[in-house]
Amino acid sequence: MKILVTGGAGFVGSHFVRKLLHPAVKQDDCYHVTVLDKLTYSGNMSNLEPVRRSARLSFVHGDISDAGLVNEVVPGHDAIINFAAESHVDRSIENARVFTVTNVLGTQVLLEAALRYQVEPFIQVSTDEVYGSVPSGWTDESAPLRPTSPYAASKAAADLTALSYYRTHGMDARISRCSNTYGPYQFPEKIIPLFVTQLLDGGVLPLYGDGLNVRQWIHVDDHCLAIKLILANGRAGEIYNIGGTALTNLDLARFLIDALGADQSVITYVADRKGHDRRYAVDQSKIMDELGFFPGYDLFTGLSETVAWYRENSAWWRPLRSRPGQLIAAPGPGPRAGYA
Repeated sequence: MKILVTGGAGFVGSHFVRKLLHPAVKQDDCYHVTVLDKLTYSGNMSNLEPVRRSARLSFVHGDISDAGLVNEVVPGHDAIINFAAESHVDRSIENARVFTVTNVLGTQVLLEAALRYQVEPFIQVSTDEVYGSVPSGWTDESAPLRPTSPYAASKAAADLTALSYYRTHGMDARISRCSNTYGPYQFPEKIIPLFVTQLLDGGVLPLYGDGLNVRQWIHVDDHCLAIKLILANGRAGEIYNIGGTALTNLDLARFLIDALGADQSVITYVADRKGHDRRYAVDQSKIMDELGFFPGYDLFTGLSETVAWYRENSAWWRPLRSRPGQLIAAPGPGPRAGYA
């Protein structure tokens, strides 16, 4: 099976590619992967280093909103998985335009090429943030979309565009909506790698508001397992929530502090993010019942392994923290939060 993976040099996309091309994959379950990635600040070829020399991997440097390039790359594939996205909420508040161009226009360009060259299924990798804040209970796939940030709004628009191609053209488009993902190789502006690397460098942890915002967490390995099940057995036109274990940002910070033997006094409360959603909570019973998905990672085991990975791989993350213009807190006074 020949798969086009857009955003395949990013955090989740590269993990998915490494899983597909792992030498242990059975010969009768063999994949050939083309990665299309713009290599923006969070896209990193080193994320693909373990499989970079695989004969089953091809890499194309480019933008999913470039229709000419996309129309050259798409033909000949059996499926498209669209991981490519601008995904950082704080950045979307500062500059929403790039999110609209990449997440909405880019998705439409891919869908149009998939339609033209009859490449399906098309899996649109989305987010639980499209549902907005959930005061109580759990959101299933029929819940209305109430995005609050420009990032979430752009992902909701992309989802609706994908569904329109299913309803109008009969395209086999499938959507995943996942909760917060963590694990190795995550760019250090997101909360877990940000906090871990801050602690490793003796810095403080900038916590938005009162720190009681709730997120569900899933290990990147489990997220990729869910995507693979959607690819193998998902249904056209369907949406699949991918949940996780709920935790407040404050409890997450406390766990990471304990894991690294730091003092709780490093927590520094900062002004809350504009429009900060209080709680996300998706119901994942559909993907469990229909596709047999069951996450393999206990949250705290996964977090402990992730902390160890960042401790042992400073050569990977330290250069990323020093890039100009990053939304990464400084170790000194007046920390600036920058995480989703």
